[in-house]
Amino acid sequence: MDRARIAELMDLLRRAEAPVRILRHLAWPGSVREQFLAAGGRELPLVEYPPFDASETRSLIARVRERLGRHPETPVECWLARQADSIENGALMLETAGTGEFLQHSRALYGLPGDPLPDENATALGFARRFESVLDSLSHVDLGAPPPACHLASDLAERMQQVVQQMFGDAGPEVIVVDELSANALAGPENIRIRRRACFTDRDVQQLVEHEVCVHVLTSINGRMQDALPMLASTHPATTRTQEGLAVFAEFVTGSMELDRLRRLSDRVHAIQMALDGADFLDVYRFFLERTDAPEQSFENARRVFRGGRVEGGVPFTKDIVYIDGLLRVHNFMRTVVSLGRGDLLRLLFVGKLDIEDVPALAELGAAGLCRPPVYLPPWAAGLRFLLSQLAYSSFLNTVDMDKLHAHYAEMVTSAPPCGATAA
Repeated sequence: MDRARIAELMDLLRRAEAPVRILRHLAWPGSVREQFLAAGGRELPLVEYPPFDASETRSLIARVRERLGRHPETPVECWLARQADSIENGALMLETAGTGEFLQHSRALYGLPGDPLPDENATALGFARRFESVLDSLSHVDLGAPPPACHLASDLAERMQQVVQQMFGDAGPEVIVVDELSANALAGPENIRIRRRACFTDRDVQQLVEHEVCVHVLTSINGRMQDALPMLASTHPATTRTQEGLAVFAEFVTGSMELDRLRRLSDRVHAIQMALDGADFLDVYRFFLERTDAPEQSFENARRVFRGGRVEGGVPFTKDIVYIDGLLRVHNFMRTVVSLGRGDLLRLLFVGKLDIEDVPALAELGAAGLCRPPVYLPPWAAGLRFLLSQLAYSSFLNTVDMDKLHAHYAEMVTSAPPCGATAA
């Protein structure tokens, strides 16, 4: 595929995805939360979505497919075809917000909790259930109280601004505090927004720096430097699973992840499955309320599950499974390339916004001089010696017969008496 053809397709794809701003379109106004809480959390919220016309996006995508042909064959052609499918599904999802058809497009973009990973066995729901089982088995152990949420949004903004300046200088985004936001913090190449009413622990601050600044902002800025491949600067749904998986992996590898954070990610998967099974907004709100005893936070957690879908149940927004699903995919991809002696591919994950399945195409485009190496890397990936040692050990664990080891250690510890408070 020649450069002129790639440039033409890049232009068409960027124009097609420009109006598809999913979280912005599906956002609930703050008045919905205020009315819900004022009524004591006993009435389904009333939400309406603005109309969205997908016709222009579909027309542009049709032109992309016409130029690619009916059967894309090369890695680059398949990459472009996946971009087209994702953008079109995103537009159709917005067009069908609030209807039963919304779920069809949400699943095409993000999957469902029970959808298998490439190993055809593991699922995000399986991980969530396993994690909950492990926590239940540790219920007798004193894990200590969670750290208090003692940092205001302004404190987090100040810390993030320091990190942004250190990493990117004048190329970095502005950090601002806003009244309404679909999450506690959202990052992009122009600004990082922090919700004013949110409070943060020390670990939250570290986690958000690694997640938002050192992955989301970093890949946005690197993507903007890809003059020949401007789609690498675009945050469209096809990139969401890998972007969030990479960001959660960053939390793990830097020691920023802790039980409460992982439980929140796991609970989101459970909540989506509940909604799929027919639970309505009130059921999911109460599920989170039992976990947190915080009405406002429980509302926000439930809102994430139902935005764009139907508050009566059965039609959730499935995006929030990508944190666990993406983590499992990213980690296993990294372990695999290290075991195959292809550690050179690891840095490709930071050239811009991409999906793991795009790596062969981007390697090919890199060899052709069209995909530039990343200018910025997070500290944990800049020095590959640390990352490769971690992944080499993790990859080795795949060769260990865990069933036999489990049986051996289970027999050994069964007779050991409880250690009381020292078990923590």
